[in-house]
Amino acid sequence: MFTAAALVVAFAAVLVLYRAIKGPRVYDRLLAVNVIGTKTVVLLALIGFMYERPYFLDVALVYALINFIATIAFLKYRELGRLD
Repeated sequence: MFTAAALVVAFAAVLVLYRAIKGPRVYDRLLAVNVIGTKTVVLLALIGFMYERPYFLDVALVYALINFIATIAFLKYRELGRLD
């Protein structure tokens, strides 16, 4: 059951990849990359649960924080032209 869920999430990430490549604006591409990052976090959590590796959840949490910080940094750079 968890394998099927992981396959569905991976397939959804592949579909979002189209928007990341084809997106008409940079914000569409950023949102698509952010969604792919979120789906990666879900996949890490599912894999950790399937193989009974609880430290995968820690890795997923760190990856989610990095994904969030990178999105905020990119949007700030896009708006102000600098990161300071």
